Amino acid sequence: MNLWETRVEIAADAAGEVETALLESGCESWTLLEDALGRRAWIVGIFTSASDAEARWRDLLASLGSAPLGAPSTRELPDADWKNSYREHFRAWTFGRLHWVPVWEKQTFKLPAGHSVLWLDPGMAFGTGNHETTRLCIERLVGFEEASAGRIVPGALSMIDAGCGSGILALSAALLGFGFVYGFDNDPEAIRVSIENAELNALAGRVRFKTASLPGGLEGAQADVVAANIQADVLSAFPGSLVSAVAPGGILAMSGILASEIGTVRAAFAPFTPGWTSDSRVMGEWCDLCLRAPEPSPKGP
Repeated sequence: MNLWETRVEIAADAAGEVETALLESGCESWTLLEDALGRRAWIVGIFTSASDAEARWRDLLASLGSAPLGAPSTRELPDADWKNSYREHFRAWTFGRLHWVPVWEKQTFKLPAGHSVLWLDPGMAFGTGNHETTRLCIERLVGFEEASAGRIVPGALSMIDAGCGSGILALSAALLGFGFVYGFDNDPEAIRVSIENAELNALAGRVRFKTASLPGGLEGAQADVVAANIQADVLSAFPGSLVSAVAPGGILAMSGILASEIGTVRAAFAPFTPGWTSDSRVMGEWCDLCLRAPEPSPKGP
């Protein structure tokens, strides 16, 4: 059975507003696709018929308020087109000595000497690295590893990816040499894609993935880096669990936070982080919050 796609281009600077409206609408048929490098964004929905697509668009339109929208276009999608339509929104990118490259560019990509590459086929799961929130977390991960070089035994660092999506953060940690790496997501499809991406990069067995939600996915786990690229309201609902998962001297790198929401997230975590340090950076309409745990107390004689 063929499916139908409705696609509407929106102004790139309205992506945050539209994403919030999509979440509040409760309609899981719609998703927001962004090309952060090309500064373009689209609302995309997949439906079983053209009439259903048109009806759902009318329902959604009322939730979008004054967001600047292009004209909607609806087309029939053969199954193969639906499965591969996300490819046009995923572009290779680089930070430091790591590269994140779509697997369909494997034959043409030239890897610089001394660098590492993560081949990705993200499927329909969130997390290609093209979104600002993923890039913010990646930069925190790479920065922590670089700061630890020379003072931490290779392979001794550990990492947890809460809400792992396509596994990009967890698999990047494995490429950086982290020893224990664990990722979880409440979407079984995301976990399936994460495992496929691990196999694609010869990292099967290096990263443990499982289907789990907060706070259960963190139960009994602790790591030097805990990355959580999740919505601000979800982060704010589980500050105790997230903070407890950070090892002494480690960091909690959070993103998925609109710049307008940072005060609320800071306030939610403040009672759980006395003695911790924090900083935040902005990228587009999004920001992160990095909380650093105090170093372990020195052992006595």
